[in-house]
Amino acid sequence: MKITSATFIKGLVGDDEILHDAIPEIAFIGRSNVGKSSLINSLLNARELARTGKRQGKTTELNVFLVNKKYYFIDLPGYGFAEGGHDMREKIRAMIIEYLTRKDSKAHTVAVVLDAKVGITDFDRDVLEILWDNHHHAVLVVNKVDKLNQKELSASMNAIKKEFPEIEVLPYSAKLNKGAGYVLERLVV
Repeated sequence: MKITSATFIKGLVGDDEILHDAIPEIAFIGRSNVGKSSLINSLLNARELARTGKRQGKTTELNVFLVNKKYYFIDLPGYGFAEGGHDMREKIRAMIIEYLTRKDSKAHTVAVVLDAKVGITDFDRDVLEILWDNHHHAVLVVNKVDKLNQKELSASMNAIKKEFPEIEVLPYSAKLNKGAGYVLERLVV
């Protein structure tokens, strides 16, 4: 898929008409500080379309982007950390679960974004279980591969593939924009 246009539409904190129209959604989810927003910016060839920052937990809404006037990219808040403490974490957790368990969900693909150095966490396993229970098509996008040498990257990718052999695992570097075309193809399959 070639990106011809990408526009921020709005941030959602609950149900919205966008979630019920005919445009398919590609959702991005992962723990805080895994680089979801940077990944989206990199895939869309946009510097700051999705808000990024040095502090984790900045995304507190479902941020919706219209891509090629054909798909919504949904940047979900990161799980595991949020500015505002326990109450905000619980609010974000509920928002994520509500989004992933909607009966009328039109999520075409859910990209679970992992940090290549960290690998799969218990939070990621919980999200994958919710995705399976709700019959979502999921892929694992392993971000920040540029931070590992070849041996470390191979070990990380093999460990992820061994634990989840039934899910497609896509290496990626948002920093180097390495693998963007292939990742985009796999998200819209």
